[in-house]
Amino acid sequence: MLARKRMLTLGSGLVALTMSVAACSSGAVSTGADTGAAGGSVTLNLATVNNGQMKDMEKLKTEYESANPGVKVNFQVMEESDLRSAVTADVASGAGQYDIVTIGAYETPQWGANGWLQDLTSDLRSDSSYDVDDILPPVRDALTHDGKLYAVPFYGESSILMYNKELLGKAGVTLGANPTWQEVAAAAKKVNTAGTAGICMRGKPGWGDLFAPLTTVVQTFGGNWYDDQWNATVDTPEWKNAVTFYKTMLDESGEKDPVSYSFNECLTALKEGKAAMWADASVAASMLEADDSPVKGKMGYAHMPVDKTKESGWLWSWNLAIPATTKHKDAALTFVKWATSKDYIKLVGQKIGWSNVPPGSRTSTYAIPEYKEAAKAYAPITLEVMSSVNPKQPGVNPQPWVGIQYVSIPEFQDVGNKCAQYVADYLANRSSVDDALGKCQADAQAAGDKHQ
Repeated sequence: MLARKRMLTLGSGLVALTMSVAACSSGAVSTGADTGAAGGSVTLNLATVNNGQMKDMEKLKTEYESANPGVKVNFQVMEESDLRSAVTADVASGAGQYDIVTIGAYETPQWGANGWLQDLTSDLRSDSSYDVDDILPPVRDALTHDGKLYAVPFYGESSILMYNKELLGKAGVTLGANPTWQEVAAAAKKVNTAGTAGICMRGKPGWGDLFAPLTTVVQTFGGNWYDDQWNATVDTPEWKNAVTFYKTMLDESGEKDPVSYSFNECLTALKEGKAAMWADASVAASMLEADDSPVKGKMGYAHMPVDKTKESGWLWSWNLAIPATTKHKDAALTFVKWATSKDYIKLVGQKIGWSNVPPGSRTSTYAIPEYKEAAKAYAPITLEVMSSVNPKQPGVNPQPWVGIQYVSIPEFQDVGNKCAQYVADYLANRSSVDDALGKCQADAQAAGDKHQ
């Protein structure tokens, strides 16, 4: 990967941003001297995002703690942007506040190359019961740098269109399996009412908030962050068309105050019938189809809408990694293995519900009869989309990095956050599209200059 090779020359450049698994079944896992096995005690500090799957892990930690006396796992749950800021600052500075961190596919190979994460390769490969090869290959590859695995997926995802079949049906609207953005915008207008938005989309500032879906809209409209020579291409007609389309759709049919909405807010809106459609992470489908969901059985699912490309879904995973600074590597490793194991997936199904099982991480998950039945509405399309997207060239033109809804260079976190704020200001009618994209172009070019 070109961007990863170039990233190696940056050394500690990211500082500038500174900002046996049997515990699931029976018996405790031997975790080494720092786990409390010799009569001491260990508290593991785990930083994670406030998504439903991670909250389920926090609920189930007592299963692990009861099987591993002396070990306590302290969850620090944050919103996505807050998590990224806190964890980046901690690992970049070597402060050592966290023993386990939840990070994305964007950070993992870069941080591994910088020496900020423990290399998990030999520890995982030497444990045949963990079965590293069962991890979905595209996800495993995204977490690898120079042949070394620096994190393991808690769940993987692409993005899909989710819609309430009852609400669309009442409005006489039907959607195919591969809709265009224009078809979706037209459908949203038809189902939009005073009490129900036609569509909910992320608008909250942050490269992992607003810009996760918006970047895929830009790419399918023919734009991208850079050309193949690392010249920024934000201030272009393709970007302007995509961003203007996004705002117009939200103005006409979206939720009020979109800059306050990200994943969790749109999930709630769909569950409560306050939104009819939502294009976002495929993992949301498992929450919409959960036993306690008011819209279980009422949802339809389709590929992410497109314009000029055949696909526009992203490829992402939330992963567990161990900072190089931890003083409890053995205990942290054992918990990470437990929380990403085949047995953990079964534990979630048995204790919480099969529709809540973390998707997109292991091939074997899709062979579990109970999961196949519970997830029949969305599991097939999730795998289909994850297998169809092209991280090497998700848009119309070639790109000098591998990644869909992000650019795999260290500077992108800062650039993406700034540009998301500029666009959020435009969505909130505080600036013009030309002003927003002009500022973003300047920031993106400054970062691109470092890779030319």
